[in-house]
Amino acid sequence: MLLENKVALVTGSGRGIGAAIAKTYAENGAFVIVNYLNRRNSADELVSLIKANGGQAIAMACDVRDDVAVKDMIATIIENFGTIDNVVNNAFSHYEFDPKNRKLLQDVTWRDYLDQIDGSVKGIVNVMQAVLPYLKANNSSHVINLTSDLVHIPTIPYHDYIVGKSAVIGLNRTMASELGAYGIYVNAIAPGLTYPTSSSEFTKRDVRDSLIAKTPTRRLTTPKDVSGTALFLASELSSNITGQCIVVDGGLYMG
Repeated sequence: MLLENKVALVTGSGRGIGAAIAKTYAENGAFVIVNYLNRRNSADELVSLIKANGGQAIAMACDVRDDVAVKDMIATIIENFGTIDNVVNNAFSHYEFDPKNRKLLQDVTWRDYLDQIDGSVKGIVNVMQAVLPYLKANNSSHVINLTSDLVHIPTIPYHDYIVGKSAVIGLNRTMASELGAYGIYVNAIAPGLTYPTSSSEFTKRDVRDSLIAKTPTRRLTTPKDVSGTALFLASELSSNITGQCIVVDGGLYMG
């Protein structure tokens, strides 16, 4: 198994893409910490499913925007498991991908931008600052940051969301540049519209059909598509790959 005996923290993994990544990691031998904010039932159900399939996981509530809470979570993980090998920064502020009711540029407030930056960038910074000493001690660790293909091809201009996810790519590169000397590989995944998830359910059928028609593979991205890429980037199969952003959107964006 690709992640046998590894300890993996997946933030925002009570649902959607995060849940798919947690499940895939557990299937490949990792002990997974399923981090969630409000969806305790979903997180508990995921842990039960993982255990029923022979995997190992626990659920831990924590708002990654709260640096004190994050430090407590990391300390608890280290106390119980001794290390953290892989980190997936998936948590973000809730967003409804509804192109027909999105805010136009003149209506987006600075608070809207800050909410997305806090959910994406601040969350990553808090987690990384708390976990970094343990990743450095491993001499070989993997960090994966979730962004969006909308950064590259804003088919629908969700201004605040895209600004937050654009910052993730910048942070991904600076972290990779600094941390490579410690054997820490840092990469990003930029999914296309991922369906079904609690956010994409707001995207109407006609919009989804339009995206499908423009996509070379003629389908939307699924959470499992993203989890497969996350597995690759967390394993030794991705040796010496760092600072990259892999777009998983069926070829809608070709950069």
